[in-house]
Amino acid sequence: MRLMLRAGSSGRPRRRPRTDVDHTAAPRTDGVETPATWLLHGGRPTSRFLIRRRYRIRLHGAEHLPKDGPAIVAANHVGIVDGPLMAIFSPRPVHALTKVEMFEGRTGLVLRLSGQIPLDRFATDPRAVKTTLRLLREGHVVGIFPEGGRGAGELELFHRGAAYLALVTGAPIVPLMMIGTREPGGSLSSLPGRKAEIDMVYGEPFTVDPMPWPRTQDAVADVSTRLRERMLADLEEAKRLTGRSLPGPLPAGQQEPDPGGGVTEKSA
Repeated sequence: MRLMLRAGSSGRPRRRPRTDVDHTAAPRTDGVETPATWLLHGGRPTSRFLIRRRYRIRLHGAEHLPKDGPAIVAANHVGIVDGPLMAIFSPRPVHALTKVEMFEGRTGLVLRLSGQIPLDRFATDPRAVKTTLRLLREGHVVGIFPEGGRGAGELELFHRGAAYLALVTGAPIVPLMMIGTREPGGSLSSLPGRKAEIDMVYGEPFTVDPMPWPRTQDAVADVSTRLRERMLADLEEAKRLTGRSLPGPLPAGQQEPDPGGGVTEKSA
């Protein structure tokens, strides 16, 4: 296939997504649309400039995110700014799975225009899954928080969505450790203080061979367990590299509920 290039807002060539994809393969993705990309791509330079006026953002290991093709960024989840920072500062634009409660009002409009994916965490959400798969099949990068919600960020809870997406598409999973996005004692929705240092530490890609339909629960569980072990090792390496620690649990009564029906490695 001939690769088409066009200039992005940064002045550098940007590859167009693949258009020769069979969206009728199981699970079919021809019934959902590709989310918007123009604000996600075009707005990143301005967003970075504005965010850097408030925070010191430091990227480590960004070269681990493949320059081309589909990829899954799997991150720990500590603070409310994790998703925006993932989408804006990753080497490539990221379409992150975001809880559907955020898609209201002005914030919701921005999220939709920037191609983020609404996810109902408390019910089976086939539309979110198919939208994510469509993006991967077209060569985009998607983001996911395996913990399912904000918390200590220590990967104690670990859902299997990232493993499933990798088994369907063969896309590599790139671990991302977020450190500094919530200060010790900070609440569920608190922002880091002005001039706070935020570290984003990328690990080496975790890869699995795609598995044809039907994919068994045991296969997904096995990949998820191995992915969690790798991410736990990456988390310890991120702490060593930065000389920092995570902020600890949320204050009493503020822990986000674990998504209903979700399977966690803690209970598996």
